[in-house]
Amino acid sequence: MSSSRSWIVRLFAGIWQVIEIVRRVLVTLVVLALVLALWLLLSGRPEWTVEDNVALVWVPLGTLVEMVDEPPETALLQRVFGERPRQTRVRDLIKALDYAATDPRIKLVFLKLDELEDAGMAQLQELGAALQQFRKRSGKKLVAYAPAYSQPAYYLAAQADEVYLDPMGFVLMAGFGHYGMYFKEALDKLGVDMHVFRVGEYKSAVEPFERNDMSPEAKVANAAWLQVLWEHYKAGIAAPRKLAPDAIENYAANLPAVVEAHQGDLARAAKEAKLVDGLLTLQQVREKVGAIVGMDEDIDSFRQIDHFTYLSVVDRPRYAPDTPAVGLVVAQGELIDGESVVGMTGADTLADLIGQALQDEQIAALVLRVDSPGGSITAAETIRRQVSRFRESGRPVVVSMSNLAASGGYWIAAPADQIWAQDTTLTGSIGVFGLVPTLDRSLAKLGIRVDGVGTTPMAGALRIDRPMSPDVARAIQLTVEKDYRQFIEQVAKGRRMNAEAVDRLARGRVWSGLDARRLGLVDQAGGLQAAIEAAVELAGLDADNYRLEVIEPQRDFASSLIERLSSGLARLGLRQLALPEGLQQIAQRYELQAAMRWLNDPSGVYSHCFCRPSIGGR
Repeated sequence: MSSSRSWIVRLFAGIWQVIEIVRRVLVTLVVLALVLALWLLLSGRPEWTVEDNVALVWVPLGTLVEMVDEPPETALLQRVFGERPRQTRVRDLIKALDYAATDPRIKLVFLKLDELEDAGMAQLQELGAALQQFRKRSGKKLVAYAPAYSQPAYYLAAQADEVYLDPMGFVLMAGFGHYGMYFKEALDKLGVDMHVFRVGEYKSAVEPFERNDMSPEAKVANAAWLQVLWEHYKAGIAAPRKLAPDAIENYAANLPAVVEAHQGDLARAAKEAKLVDGLLTLQQVREKVGAIVGMDEDIDSFRQIDHFTYLSVVDRPRYAPDTPAVGLVVAQGELIDGESVVGMTGADTLADLIGQALQDEQIAALVLRVDSPGGSITAAETIRRQVSRFRESGRPVVVSMSNLAASGGYWIAAPADQIWAQDTTLTGSIGVFGLVPTLDRSLAKLGIRVDGVGTTPMAGALRIDRPMSPDVARAIQLTVEKDYRQFIEQVAKGRRMNAEAVDRLARGRVWSGLDARRLGLVDQAGGLQAAIEAAVELAGLDADNYRLEVIEPQRDFASSLIERLSSGLARLGLRQLALPEGLQQIAQRYELQAAMRWLNDPSGVYSHCFCRPSIGGR
């Protein structure tokens, strides 16, 4: 009887398992069908049009970047929870101005600058030049407004014909700085020994682990490039505002006295300093612009189209697919070994993209846009080899430096036929370092000891819970010196200089683009478009008949689906939910972990420059 019952139980258990499997399959199919249906529903692009007599709202959002580099799920969360994009591509801002200059439907450009969070000085220079070129080509008016201007935002605003500020606002201008935290005393208290290996008295990236302050050598070098950036910032504002550079200097250096003289009214102080043309509320500015292009009653503002939407309408391929092309690839963020992650360039990913350009016979030249402080020396060498392969194919390579192309960022640029940079680009920092912490003293404070035996003196020699022997330290230092010599040799070969001359310019020192050009590390001053035109000329292409082939990592189906759904949800108006606190905490932890991902070089040796200046006035 018990055997019979057991058989019946097993039978029904088996039937239930089959039912459960079928249920799961059906649920999965239903979900996939719903997703596919939603994909098809939202896959169509909105039918935007550009009406006659409108203002183009030019609105840099978040951080200015060379390539939008956010995970698709972030884009989805931004759409669903009402957040604005956190990145704006510089090339898109320039492209929108280029189209609008000859578009009779666009009567003026309105610079909305209150949502710009971060930008580099070289990017500001490039955008400032594009704004001035727009004025020259089109004769159309530029109007700028913000409730308050950060230092980067004001640089852009100053290029406008009319600059307005809210009566309760301010123009924050405090100069440029480069400050950091130093950990030597804290490491000593914790019993952490940080073994530092480097070449060059200016390779200050390791100083926070060796000192409690900035070294005199680093102060001299940093002050030099900071002053170049500050002089260009002042000149870039003074010229269009018809002010003397000294007036900008006095305003920034004496801001507390300016505040006191105007009894705390910073808006009035900015107006009397001629930094702005008028103090108006947002509605007053809307009506002022509306007097030119008309008002839109639905939004209670002037008739307008933002530059994102405008580009989606007007930016269409202008040349046939078989037109000769210039390839464009971007190295943005720290260089890491392996595949790219958000905010960092993986050597394998970038090498694959350059390989695609190498295999495409229609690509006659390559432009490498670099905005990177370097990172893994293995990653830098992997990319450099691929850049050299492209050049060895008989096709030219031109490097365009953005804000920062230093250390490993310069390593990958060295083989190029030409290097272009803004005067305010930070470059050089030709040096190598290694960092190895040991925690034996920290553990000893807790009463923890490490002991054992090994078959050779090297067994366990690299454990961080044991002291580092002098022999191991010497071996690591020799490795760093070898990598430095290799760096010098690659630069010397690419720049057609002798190694001794490169060594005098190297030793970890950071140079402004202005000084780098004088020293022969950079060929020409100019932005991305100038570099593209140089590549066209070097390749012997027709300047009026070529196309730009932007080569970026391909997203998989799931990523594309999330991106498409985010766009569709925005059109359906699902944008007003609040992000749960738990998700915020997860996002914060993810960002902290991501910030350390660049420390993945297989040999533990890096060519990295911690030299991003603070230009936000803080």
